[in-house]
Amino acid sequence: MPYKRKNRGRSKGQKGRGDVVHCSGCGELVPRDKAKKVTRRISLVDPVLAKELRQKGAYISSRTETLYYCISCAVYRGLVKVRAREERKIKMPLKP
Repeated sequence: MPYKRKNRGRSKGQKGRGDVVHCSGCGELVPRDKAKKVTRRISLVDPVLAKELRQKGAYISSRTETLYYCISCAVYRGLVKVRAREERKIKMPLKP
């Protein structure tokens, strides 16, 4: 059966079987190298209060949240766009 992409939608190269992760959208098991990774920082303090504290010189820590999405959920959420055949060959950065 023919395939759409040279790398078959993966970035593992010749590594063999890779780890799997759960999709944050639907819970599907997806290979880590195929899943779309989204990292964002989350503040534990209310934004209005955080602004006042920062003006007074306080340091406000925040935690990093990493989410993995399968391709169908990434397309649905707008993280990845469906592209034409020639446009697929051009590498594009992932939108945060």
